[in-house]
Amino acid sequence: QVQLVESGGGLVQAGGSLRLSCAASGSIFSINAMGWYHQGPGAQRELVAVITRGSSTNYADSVKGRFTISRDNAKNTVYLQMDNLKPEDTAVYYCNAQIITRGGYGMDSWGKGTLVTVSS
Repeated sequence: QVQLVESGGGLVQAGGSLRLSCAASGSIFSINAMGWYHQGPGAQRELVAVITRGSSTNYADSVKGRFTISRDNAKNTVYLQMDNLKPEDTAVYYCNAQIITRGGYGMDSWGKGTLVTVSS
């Protein structure tokens, strides 16, 4: 059993900042890529940022220069620092992790999401 729990969402004014966290727990042997996705009202879920175990990163064009993804492998945690937020960043943000369990199984795991609302 593996669980991802996000935190850090909330309401912020345009130009403000938020920091999201996502902690993985359970029967984990290792975690490969970890990432953040968002899903706005009436939209599909889209990749925001991804980070490999070796800390290589990739970002959606819409957040480059404003968002920073990082991870702490010892804590099985991934972070998303969001600066200069815009109203169009309003969405539910989901954490994703590619997990190898202690039983040797590969799992594509998702959190339940945290809502980020940016007011203009």
